[in-house]
Parts: sequence; C-alpha cells; structure tokens
Amino acid sequence: MTTSPPDLAAPGFPDAQASDPQRLGWMQGFPPPPDKRVQFDDGSMWAFPRTRWSFSHMQALRPSVEVLRGPGAVAALAPALRDDLDAVPFTTLDGRALTWGDAFHANYTDGVAVLHEGKLVYERYAGALQPQGRHISFSVTKSFVGTLAAMLVHSGAIDPESLVPHYVPELKDSAYADASVRQVMDMTIGVAYSEVYSDPQADIWNYTRAGGFVPYPPGASGPRTLCDFLLGLRKEGAHGQAFAYKTVNTDVLAWVIRRVTGQSLADLMSSLLWSRLGAEHNAFMNVDSVGTEFGGGGLSTSLRDLARFGEALRQDGWFNGQQIIPAAVVADIRRGADPAHFAKAGYTTLPGWSYRNMWWVAHDDHGCFTARGVHGQVIWIDPKAKMVIARYASHPLAANVNLDPTSLPAYAALGRHLLR
Repeated sequence: MTTSPPDLAAPGFPDAQASDPQRLGWMQGFPPPPDKRVQFDDGSMWAFPRTRWSFSHMQALRPSVEVLRGPGAVAALAPALRDDLDAVPFTTLDGRALTWGDAFHANYTDGVAVLHEGKLVYERYAGALQPQGRHISFSVTKSFVGTLAAMLVHSGAIDPESLVPHYVPELKDSAYADASVRQVMDMTIGVAYSEVYSDPQADIWNYTRAGGFVPYPPGASGPRTLCDFLLGLRKEGAHGQAFAYKTVNTDVLAWVIRRVTGQSLADLMSSLLWSRLGAEHNAFMNVDSVGTEFGGGGLSTSLRDLARFGEALRQDGWFNGQQIIPAAVVADIRRGADPAHFAKAGYTTLPGWSYRNMWWVAHDDHGCFTARGVHGQVIWIDPKAKMVIARYASHPLAANVNLDPTSLPAYAALGRHLLR
C-alpha cells in the first residue's frame, strides 16, 4: 500500500491513509460494533475521522429527497485516461514542492475527476466513495441554487432588483426587508450572522441545527426549520456594500425560487438541470423537519455527475446535445462582480476575486471560476485550458483557507500542463 508522506497530514490529525474509513472499519458488520458506528444523534457523523465515511453516506444519516435524473440516456464521458498527471509538479502557496498525486493525499480526497475537452482524462477514488456513490457537496450546492436563480432572472420570472419581500412577504420584518434579490445572489447582504466554522458558538451551528443537520443538545430550544430561522435574522450594516459569505443568503434565495416557480428545489433542479445533463445517478438533497431542502449545503451527487455540471458551464451552458443553461447566464457568472466588494471580506488566498450568482470568480488569465464547499468540495472550471476538475474530499478542517495553499496552485499547474 502506498502511504502518504508525513508532511501531507493536516496539523494535529492523522494523514489520509491513516484516517481511511475502510482501514478503520467504520460501519462495517451487521450491525457494526458500537465503537465503529457513525451516527447523527451522538454527533459522531461530524467528528473526524468518522467524517471520512459520513460525507459519502449523508442520505443514510439524514432525511433527504431525490433529485431525479429522469428517463433519458446517460451522457457518456469519453474515457481518455492519462498516466502523466500525477507527476505534474507545482509549488504550494507556502513554498512546498508537491505533485498533483501528492495533492490527492494532502487534501484527504475521496474522489477527483478531470475532464479535458470533454473527455475523462483522470479519475481516482479513495476512502468510502465509489463511482456509483453520492458524496455531500456542501456549499457547492450554493452554485446550483445560484445558477437556477440566474436562469429565472434570464427568463424574466425573477426581477433581480425587486426586494426580497416582493416574492417572500414573510421576510418583511427580517434582515432582508430592504434587500434586493441581486444583493442576495451576490452575497452583499448586511445581516447579523456569523459563519466561522472553528467557533462552536457561531450562528452557522444554530442554523444547521434548525435544518436538522446537527443535533440539538438535550433540552435546547430554538427554531426547528430553516425558514423559521431565516425569519429571525436581523440587519447589521448596509446591503450592497461588501461581499460577506453567509449560508443563510442561499436559503433566502432558494425560498424566492420556490415561491416564484411553485416547485420544490429538488423538482426544479431535476427538470431544469439534472434530467437534461444526462446524469448517471439521482442526486439527493437533505431536508429539514418539514421537507425544505437545505439549499446552502445539502446536495449529494456522484463525482462524474458533478463533473458533467461543470462541463456544461465550461461550454457556455451547452451539454448533452442541448443548451441547458442560457449562454448569457454563464457569461454573467464569468464576468463576476465587483472585486472591491469582495476584497472587503479579507480572503488572503483569493486576491482580486469576486462572487457572482453564487459562483467564485478568479479574474485570472485563464478565466477560471469555481464552486466551493467546506472540507474540500469543488468544481473548478478553466475555460482556457478546456478543463474541469470535480473533487470530493473529507479534509479534517472545514474552511477552504486550509486547502487553498495546495489546491489553487495544483489546479493552475494542471491547466497549464493540459494546454501543452
């Protein structure tokens, strides 16, 4: 068995090989022994290294609904696997010399697929993920929701300059009373809500408890649905002045989408995206106690299907023989938003970036843009290199700032290599 170099482990944690869920025996046996179980009620599903199993089995641990692929044929990804990519060298943002293959271990990768010119040139799995399995995408979900909203703006169903209560009157006394839909889509909302994953008192944890993602402590009180939590949010600062990444904004946008279309998020995603992509598998969305999908981070898909969505964005919305997403929508995403607004958020690893329609836009010489989720989930689209990277991971640390020093230069190096 190949082992990870010692310096590829996250500080204070076992490395990717030592934390492998198959090696550790999580959830093996009928039933699994008590010391090998991964469960919701005791919080173990969120404790590393058990997360290396749970992130590939979210639909088994929490209530979910399906995003149906429909009856159509699977859109084949032509195999053109290459044996030279693991050796592609790069230098991390903190000065270490690594290779693409090293990055697989360093980021606790569960699966990564690379498309070049629409062909599958690299595919690799580890841990509990298999090609037919589904993995939680966390905040990559936001980019799906943002794309759906942008499509509805393009069709005229949503006016982005209208205030949120025009579509969702229930929010008239909340932080969103004077917020436009566009400000929500680009996350320039002033709302009193904290999302520091390393802070156990941050509001994100109360929000995920309300959504049924994290258990409430015994006897604790608080909102028990996503919408009830959103109703209680209060304004802090001005809207439209600065980018501030807050998951609640996506679920406000999802509420607008449901109200405008009269459909659940899962059904709309199925009809507008999943059934048209020629997806290989149904996807899943985790739901709260009344069946509301967690638009901010509840989508689980197979790795190849994540890559198919990315390929559609790379090709200006065209995939599987049809225009799935209007080209104008993709162009609007790629143009990005105001980097000056983004800079106020202080992302040191993302200088010069912006955020548009719930996509992260690099404004680099390759025109790259990306969907990002905690613990290492990503769709990376490099139009110049004609490359799409889809990655699922279970890094022990949530925030992407812990992965960016390795991931960002690795993506760039692979794009340069494929351009040769």
